[in-house]
Amino acid sequence: MTAIAMTDDNWTQIVKEQETVLIDFTSPYCGPCRAAEPALEQLERDLGDRVTVAKMNVDDHPGLAGKLGIMGVPTFVLFRGGEPVNKAVGFRSKDALIGTVRSWLEG
Repeated sequence: MTAIAMTDDNWTQIVKEQETVLIDFTSPYCGPCRAAEPALEQLERDLGDRVTVAKMNVDDHPGLAGKLGIMGVPTFVLFRGGEPVNKAVGFRSKDALIGTVRSWLEG
């Protein structure tokens, strides 16, 4: 998977410089987060020209996750022009996640 590893240090650069960013707020100890990996990989293959995919480990970056109101993992947040525009909390199947992101991009 080629998702960008997001940190407190590169947060502004990624979110502000990329037009559209999907961030997967995750934890290595989260089973549903690991189960979402194939969906994110497929999403990158299908929509990688329209959206940058990034992952943020909430265990390593709790301050930023808290500031953004991330209460559970996985949480997927779509940013456009540096601002959060949509959020989906909880595991999504491959088809559901891709469908959700497509509808966000087209909406």
